[in-house]
Amino acid sequence: MRYIVAVIGVLSLCVSGYCEIIEQNVEYTHGDVVLQGYFAYDDSSDAKRPGILVVHDWSGLQDYPKLRARELAQLGYVAFALDMYGKDIRPKNREESAHQAGIYRADRALMRERAKAGLAVLSEHPLVDKTRIAAIGYCFGGGVVLELARSGAEINGVVSFHGNLDTPNPDDAKNIRTKVLVLHGAADPHVPDAQVQAFLKEMHGAEVDFQMVFYGNAVHSFSKPDAGDDPSTGVAYDKSADRRSWLAMRNFFSELFEMP
Repeated sequence: MRYIVAVIGVLSLCVSGYCEIIEQNVEYTHGDVVLQGYFAYDDSSDAKRPGILVVHDWSGLQDYPKLRARELAQLGYVAFALDMYGKDIRPKNREESAHQAGIYRADRALMRERAKAGLAVLSEHPLVDKTRIAAIGYCFGGGVVLELARSGAEINGVVSFHGNLDTPNPDDAKNIRTKVLVLHGAADPHVPDAQVQAFLKEMHGAEVDFQMVFYGNAVHSFSKPDAGDDPSTGVAYDKSADRRSWLAMRNFFSELFEMP
């Protein structure tokens, strides 16, 4: 796999004090498709550390997943926000977002392989401990990381934030080798109860090591500040659910990696 790195730097407040978070735009490929992802990490030490793959929502690799990658870097991880769509594909509205996400939701094999291309880039980073890797995803990206787990990817954990839970092949859960954490809005109309119950049946049937946390009154996109403030629309930011879900992720990673 070839990739090209462009570096930019920003000074950020880290867990142990001030440190420099390095930001890199990384061009890589999946087959004939050119993709552009984004690394964030603290280079003040050359010590190996866990790597976290970040998968964007249906709007593509824009500001929000990069923000989350920087926050993970401040916690001591190497974070890589992958690109599911392609270097020049950044949806501008709901219609374009739905179209792009629909391509991969209709072809789960392509979804899994595109995610694995990003995982390979993360694994090759010189500061990443290849034995300690996890993936997180938002909305569409939450569904992507669950499909990554169903593919049998040998990583330590996946975390879905208000993600899609459905899959066309529930029996693939038997391939899951990783721990799973699902952070779900209890009032999310985009993931109906039937989908939740099917997911629980899938996980139980395959004896997956999973956790599912429900946030009362939270709807879809509860962790995104730009999602609006009207839950009646089915999509809205919820400050408490955002804070609690991020803490749940950190606790999960602490269990996986013995990180703060």
